[in-house]
Amino acid sequence: MSEYQYYEFQAIDRPLSDADRRSLRELSTRARITSTSFTNSYEWGDFKGDPAELIERWFDLHLYLANWGTRRLMIRFPKRLVDQQRLDGFLSAVDGAELTTSGENLILDIICEEVEPDDDWEEGPGWLTALAPLRADVLSGDLRLFYLLWLMAVQAETLGPEEVAPLPGLRPMTDALEAFAQFFGLDADLVAAAAERPAEMTLAGSMASDAVRSFVAAMPDNEKTMMLTRLIEGDPHVASELQRNARSFSAGTKPTAAPPTVAELQTRAGAIRHNRERKENERLAAERRKQELEEARARRARLNAIIQRGDAVWREIEAEIERRNASGYDKAASLLSDLKTVAEQNGGTADFTRRLHSIRERHAQKGRFIERLNVFG
Repeated sequence: MSEYQYYEFQAIDRPLSDADRRSLRELSTRARITSTSFTNSYEWGDFKGDPAELIERWFDLHLYLANWGTRRLMIRFPKRLVDQQRLDGFLSAVDGAELTTSGENLILDIICEEVEPDDDWEEGPGWLTALAPLRADVLSGDLRLFYLLWLMAVQAETLGPEEVAPLPGLRPMTDALEAFAQFFGLDADLVAAAAERPAEMTLAGSMASDAVRSFVAAMPDNEKTMMLTRLIEGDPHVASELQRNARSFSAGTKPTAAPPTVAELQTRAGAIRHNRERKENERLAAERRKQELEEARARRARLNAIIQRGDAVWREIEAEIERRNASGYDKAASLLSDLKTVAEQNGGTADFTRRLHSIRERHAQKGRFIERLNVFG
C-alpha cells in the first residue's frame, strides 16, 4: 500500500486575510486554500509546515490522518472562555492528549499513533467537518469530549479499577462525539457503557423553554446589555457563553449522579459486548438456517427436474464429457452426483452403479474426468 497523509485546517473565529493566504501558499503549491481552510494530501513527500505553528497563528482546528495508523486532532480555544484548571484535571491521566497555552488561547492536542481503520484505505475528507462541533460544545460548557479522552486511558489500561470517571455519563451522544470515538478507535462497547448514564449537566440545546426563560430573567440588566452589544458587534462567542451560563444555572438546581469507576465501566462494557456478540451469533445462525433451507429447496427442485428428464440426463452427461474441458467435466460430475442422490432416494442404486461403471470404462483415458469420479468411490 502506498503512503497517504492528509492535513486539514479550519479557521472559525477569524477568516484568513490575503496576506495570510499568501504565507500559507509558500508552504504548499498544491494545497487548497480558502478564506477559512487549508487542505492537502500527500502520497509521497511531506508537509513543509509545522501544524502547531499554523494552529497558533491562524487556525482553530487541525486534523491529520496517515494510513499507517496515526491520527491527530488539534483544537484552539479562547483561554477566557474555558476553565483550564478543570480541563487539566480531565487530562491528568491521559497519554497522547495535551493542553498548552499560546497567548490568549489554549490548544488541545490529541494524537494517537496506532489506530486500526475500519477500511483498508481510509481517506481524510469529511472527518474534520464531522468533528468541528466539538469546539463549540466545549465553549458552551459541554465537556463530554474530555470524558471520551479519559475513556482512551481506560481502554489503554493505564488507570486503576478504582479510578472514578470525570463525569457521571455521556448521554445523549452527539454525531460529533460518535465521530470522535470512531476517528480515534475507541472501543464502541466501552463508549456505550458510558453513554448509558446522563451527562453531568443539562445540555443547553435540550433545555426546556421555561428553564431558558428563567435563566434569561435572572440575568442582570447590565449583563444583558453587554451581551447584546457584543452580539451586534459580531463577537462569535456570545452564544457559547450564554449556553454555558444557562447550563450552569439549570444544573445548579438538579442533583448530580455519582460517576462510575473504571471497574464498573469495564464490567458493563463486557456485558454489552457479550450481548452484542450473542445477538450477532443468533443473526448469523438464522441466516445460515435460511440459506440452508433455500439451498435444500433449490436442490429438491433440481432433483425433481432430473427425475422428469429421465435418460436425457445421461445423454447430457456424455455430451459434456465429450467437450473435453474442465467446465464440461465439472458439469458431468455434478449431474452424476444428482443422479446418485435420486437413485439412493428411489431405490435405483444398482442401476446407477452399473451405468457409472460403464462411463468409467468408456472414458478411462480421460484422466482429469476420471479424477472427478473419485468422490463416487
